[in-house]
Amino acid sequence: MRKIISFMHMSLDGFVAGPDGEMDWINVDEEIFDYIGKRISEGDTALYGRVTYEMMENYWPAAADSPGASKHDIEHSKWYNGIHKIVLSKTMKDADLANTTIVSDNLSERINKIKQQQGSDIAVFGSPTATHSLIQQNLIDGYWLFVNPVILGQGIPLFTNIKDKIKLQLLNTRQFTCGVTELNYVVQR
Repeated sequence: MRKIISFMHMSLDGFVAGPDGEMDWINVDEEIFDYIGKRISEGDTALYGRVTYEMMENYWPAAADSPGASKHDIEHSKWYNGIHKIVLSKTMKDADLANTTIVSDNLSERINKIKQQQGSDIAVFGSPTATHSLIQQNLIDGYWLFVNPVILGQGIPLFTNIKDKIKLQLLNTRQFTCGVTELNYVVQR
């Protein structure tokens, strides 16, 4: 069965964005881009909330064609254009969206059907609202948390409205030269 893995940058105090959704505090560099790029290159599906999907669609499909595109932009654009996208949204329609599935209702049932299909793990990038919905339905199987060396004090938390305790097993950690620490957890069921 396919697993849903959440890739998320967060502050040391557990926020994934500032109070107004700002992410200017996130620390990324080529080392992190290369590390995540290797991990996701094996994947064939990404899951987004509507806001993150629209942000991605506005940049990644043509990012490789921009003059001066970085190695990361070229590789990620190619990956993004080749994967299947799942978008959690109650307002979007998928009539004309190539290689995209919109999930607007029956979240648990629909996602569990997708997890039964052939393919590799499903990567969730950012998308705090979608991630909250997946957590509440017990649909996330693992977390790759990139803890940034900053305390925000307020913002959008990663873990909120948790109904039941979620037990995790730490698989590994990694320290990046920019100060970010990756924590890789699997959910224990």
